Amino acid sequence: MDANPDILIETERLQMREFTLDDIDAVYEFQTNPDVIRYMGGDGAVKVRADAERIIRDIWLVEYEKYGYARYALVHKGDQRVIGFCGLKFEPEAGMPDIGYRMLPEYWGRGLATESARAVIEYARRVLGVEKYFGEVVEQNIASINVLEKLGLRHVDTYEKYGFTVRRYE
Repeated sequence: MDANPDILIETERLQMREFTLDDIDAVYEFQTNPDVIRYMGGDGAVKVRADAERIIRDIWLVEYEKYGYARYALVHKGDQRVIGFCGLKFEPEAGMPDIGYRMLPEYWGRGLATESARAVIEYARRVLGVEKYFGEVVEQNIASINVLEKLGLRHVDTYEKYGFTVRRYE
């Protein structure tokens, strides 16, 4: 394990830790990339750096305190760069957390989403005591559907949300 005590989860190629306000530029970079946000809805709209700061301060930092988890900064070990996020987000209407992941396109196609999500699920069970979770994915996002299926989640519902046809996995 890395000597950095802030690292919560470590895999072969990745480290995950809580976001801090030092991550504003990294969050801005991945949250404004058109390929990354193509299928995004909800609270993630980032237009300026202040929006990235607001997400970290008013959403993620609050959720760490309230639920004991949220989205974690995804640090690529090879270059020590924050390349996106992976983690859980408690959804009150579902009564359980949603697993989510997002990363810069230059890191796609390497199995990093599956690697990080698998590690988050293991951490959630072992450390946080979270047994139930779900994933939502826009039906056109085949890569993300493949990740959820590799994690062992099964398709349970399809519905409209944020103007997209969304598949729910549990």
